[in-house]
Amino acid sequence: MKGKILVIDDDQKITAMLKRALTYEGYQVETALSGKEGLHMALHSKPDLVILDIMMPGLDGWEVCQRLRAESDVPVMMLTAKDEIKDRVKGLDLGADDYIVKPFSLEELTARVRALLRRNTQHEEENRKLVFEDLTILPDSREVWRNGRAISLTAKEYELLYLFVKHPKKVLTKDYLMEQVWGFDFSGESNVLEVYIALLRQKLEEQGEKRLIKTVRGVGYVLRSED
Repeated sequence: MKGKILVIDDDQKITAMLKRALTYEGYQVETALSGKEGLHMALHSKPDLVILDIMMPGLDGWEVCQRLRAESDVPVMMLTAKDEIKDRVKGLDLGADDYIVKPFSLEELTARVRALLRRNTQHEEENRKLVFEDLTILPDSREVWRNGRAISLTAKEYELLYLFVKHPKKVLTKDYLMEQVWGFDFSGESNVLEVYIALLRQKLEEQGEKRLIKTVRGVGYVLRSED
């Protein structure tokens, strides 16, 4: 199975249609016919994506989205007949990740489902622990450890190190590092990268550890353990 999807809509024809279409695409699909039931299922069955109708009696989609977002970061696609800009903005402000208006084509909906799940998978991968040699980065908390020792970094130092650990043994050019960490329109000191590399090395090698960030003359820098 590609993932688990929960469809919350009080229209049984809509839920049945979406279940057939998404099951055919290879997803495991669960359905709920009320906001109350859907919220309970979303919090306990841990779906990978929620497709949520807005106009439902009792607990409507707005309230479900708001309550769900307070306890979960599961991607939410709002499904509704409301096509006004203010309604789209409200849904996004409440934490929805996408918004599709009825009537819709199944081709567009399944394409949006794929995009949301792909984006969420990438986010999860980015937040996994990164390890290189005796160096560990915890992206969720932005903690950095080397050989069991916590290392305190500034925001820019962390961003710079994160790039190296994401691309170990790959030479990163000076232009690439500047664009990724300081942006295309950076107008500060021309030697800022060299200064930050020196600061980063100082902190990483504080206890006499071997150098990991190596200079590639005329090109940039690379994270590797070999001399």
